[in-house]
Amino acid sequence: MSKPLAVVTGATGGMGVEIVKNLARDHEVYALGRNKDVLEELAQLDNVVAVDTDIVADVLDGGGIEELRGLERVDVLIHAAAIAHHHSVETARRDDWYKHLDLNVVVPAELTRQLLEPLRSAQGQVVFINSGAGHGAHPGNTVYAVSKHALRGLADALRKEESGYGVRVSTVSPGPTDTAMLRGLMEEKNATYQPEFYIDPVEVAGAIRFVVDAGPTTQITNVDVRPRVELADRN
Repeated sequence: MSKPLAVVTGATGGMGVEIVKNLARDHEVYALGRNKDVLEELAQLDNVVAVDTDIVADVLDGGGIEELRGLERVDVLIHAAAIAHHHSVETARRDDWYKHLDLNVVVPAELTRQLLEPLRSAQGQVVFINSGAGHGAHPGNTVYAVSKHALRGLADALRKEESGYGVRVSTVSPGPTDTAMLRGLMEEKNATYQPEFYIDPVEVAGAIRFVVDAGPTTQITNVDVRPRVELADRN
């Protein structure tokens, strides 16, 4: 029997690399990303097909990603690609909204739509990587937070829509994680970056593995991954 097939967006990011490595142990993984150097490293792994893509252009304007066309089944689809910049309602401009919403919400929705038939054929699993910012109010980080609130709504609606096809839908929401994205956000605030305080991306990949490995009669709908010591609780 062939290995189950997984598609991972944002595969060259800090979380994405670890997700690909974890899944590649027992899945054939299509790793989608833009960083050519990281893609070359991922391509050296067993069971990994590295796909160089500008995912917004290819999915929203190009009619889809060529390497994914014709897939008969998709067992796991992980949406890890995202953008994050600090903006308030006052400072954000239209392009800031479009960039965040396109990559963080519209691309996951449209790529899922494009892969619905192979997902249904496999009774597969869709996992949306959300964020602690997807809950509550996050002033000063408004645009990113709004996109993650919308992503949560997308996941919850998709779960209901696809339940009759046996497709499972999950949201995994990490807190602050040691990635280039978080480093960039901290630099925008002129804050000190302290990686020892943040979640190791390996742990996020482990949470996704927990979701993917759920038994056949269940689905893990929501998982929050928090630092062992919350940042607000540190002296």
